[in-house]
Amino acid sequence: MSGLLDLLSSPMGKQLISGVASQTGNSTDQTGSVLSMALPVLMGAMKKNASSPEGAQGLMSALSGKHNGGILDNLGGLFSGGVDQSVMDDGAGILGHVLGGKQATVENALSQKSGMDAGSVSTILKVAAPILLGFLGKQTQEQNISDSSGIGNLLGGLMGGGDSGNQQQSLIESFLDSDGDGSILDDVASMALGGNKGGIGGMLGGLFGK
Repeated sequence: MSGLLDLLSSPMGKQLISGVASQTGNSTDQTGSVLSMALPVLMGAMKKNASSPEGAQGLMSALSGKHNGGILDNLGGLFSGGVDQSVMDDGAGILGHVLGGKQATVENALSQKSGMDAGSVSTILKVAAPILLGFLGKQTQEQNISDSSGIGNLLGGLMGGGDSGNQQQSLIESFLDSDGDGSILDDVASMALGGNKGGIGGMLGGLFGK
């Protein structure tokens, strides 16, 4: 789990936040807040999808191919002059696959919680999705993960592991399966912003100063 901690607390992590902020014209604080809530939801959705053999194989295929982590090697280039449309299109495809019919629900809920307009939230998610997959791609290489149980364990570990990770996962699944009044995001956000000390939750909370 130190990998994600290293990524998001490093200059690269701050570069990600500032780059996404400049892409949408929002403050780094507000952008960081949206990312701190969005990343656990995206990872939870990926973990849910990877619980089936077909879903796990599809994710492994993406991580060993297009999303092998190369995008992380030049974030400065990615954000200079605005994010390339091909990256945005890629992100839109990832979101459609991972969130499915819940994408608008997730975007609207994040908008309500952050006070940012839904269009900006949508842009942040489209930029963040390929970067998150790229990070997962690097992790699968470094840890020599090649099967569905391995990718499931990786995603579970990133979310904190243990009871807190399982609780966070169940909250996220409830949110993704709900009719979407957004209230479940309060629970997801509170866990992501410090409810558990390990994994993505406590680390994101510390990073964004919550």
